[in-house]
Amino acid sequence: MSTMKTALFVALAAIGVYYVVILYSAYREQRAAGPSPLLLAIGFVTNFFDTLGIGSFATTTSIFKLKKLVRDEVIPGTLNVGHTLPTIAQAFIYILVIEVDMTTLILMIAASMLGTWFGAGIVAGWPRRNVQIGMGLALLAAAALMLYRIFGISAGDGEAIALHGALLVIGVLGNFMLGALMSLGIGLYAPCLILVSLLGMNPAAAFPIMMGSCAFLMPVASGRFIKKRSFDLRAAIGLAIGGIPAVLIAGLIVKSLPLLYVRWLVVIVVVYTAVMMLRSAAQERETVVKQAA
Repeated sequence: MSTMKTALFVALAAIGVYYVVILYSAYREQRAAGPSPLLLAIGFVTNFFDTLGIGSFATTTSIFKLKKLVRDEVIPGTLNVGHTLPTIAQAFIYILVIEVDMTTLILMIAASMLGTWFGAGIVAGWPRRNVQIGMGLALLAAAALMLYRIFGISAGDGEAIALHGALLVIGVLGNFMLGALMSLGIGLYAPCLILVSLLGMNPAAAFPIMMGSCAFLMPVASGRFIKKRSFDLRAAIGLAIGGIPAVLIAGLIVKSLPLLYVRWLVVIVVVYTAVMMLRSAAQERETVVKQAA
């Protein structure tokens, strides 16, 4: 194992410890009840498919909205806080087993962390209606990206495992933007996979990049959401506890599945949830107007 990869694993373990410390501190302050079996099941299912490349943010948002489990305004924070530990586990697995240039990987991870630090600080202070509008649009964007993957609209799969020169600059800037959008709940997996594919990289190389990026940026985002108490602690713990075994099963045992029909189902549910989120934002505005009158 290279020195850079070893250092990356050490850093990943350190940021994991940081996340556990701040989450435990939040638990001691809030003393939330334990997660329900439903929340644990949501954590398991969403992280199982997340490990296989479907993504977890859009699916979790859809379930939360349809079942009315989490208030709209704290969904972005709950997603970041709840899915952090499973994502760190994914990063360990995929960085270990898939070859990718370490300089490219580290620079793209650093860019995504910087992007999410700015984004989370903004989103955590948004009122409910802004979050509803932002998440509604983010979900529609996620659905479009899923359709992009379903129909295979691309310039063809590349073979490169590294980016250089202008392509590296584009990749770093792109991952910065994707990191910022993570704070809103759009998810990084699908757009990152498309980004590296369009830049000529082997799509398999996207897995350590996108999972490594999320593993480092999500504790950063979580810290900001936890500080502002802009998350649902009980739901977040359910996602984390339910997600860990799902990642190990999907990443080490199952490894791959024919996911076409699952992707279509996710697209349908995500579009429906986006419409409901935007509808809630419209109702929120009507309520504010009536109260002002």
